[in-house]
Amino acid sequence: MHTRHNVFLIGPMGAGKTTIGRQLAAALSFEFADSDHVIQKRTGVDIPTIFAFEGESGFRQRESQIIDELTQLQNLVLATGGGSVLLAENRRVLTARGFVIYLYCSPEQQHERTGRDRNRPLLKASDPAVNPLDRLRQLAAERDPLYQQIADLTVTTEKRAVPSVVREILRYFEREWNE
Repeated sequence: MHTRHNVFLIGPMGAGKTTIGRQLAAALSFEFADSDHVIQKRTGVDIPTIFAFEGESGFRQRESQIIDELTQLQNLVLATGGGSVLLAENRRVLTARGFVIYLYCSPEQQHERTGRDRNRPLLKASDPAVNPLDRLRQLAAERDPLYQQIADLTVTTEKRAVPSVVREILRYFEREWNE
């Protein structure tokens, strides 16, 4: 961690990347950014609208540009979108420019946290016969190996309060910085 001055949070939707990221940034006296929020602010529309007009590939292209830009900053905690790891270029940039933390939570926990959120376009599968929990399990099977591949640290957020997760990360950093 000595040479890297950014912390990048990866993991599935509902893992707590934004909430944990804000508190972690405050504790480290870093800036905080959420790539999805930056995209929405720049485009003036929400993520489901981008998906509707540009498809997932159009959204991923925008996301990649934002990640490339934000990861060049210093002293930043960045919450990335759940699918940001799908592009090899994003994985390369994240690992090269900061400390990557995989916030893990099960599809069941995600479903509990995001079940009523209308701002999650990937939960609205093109096949209405696929229920959201099955879709979350499918996304987890596809993305979990990618999260694990680039993570410097994995922390579970399963049935945990945000302050507990933030304290675990800070304790890890203290141990690493003091060695």
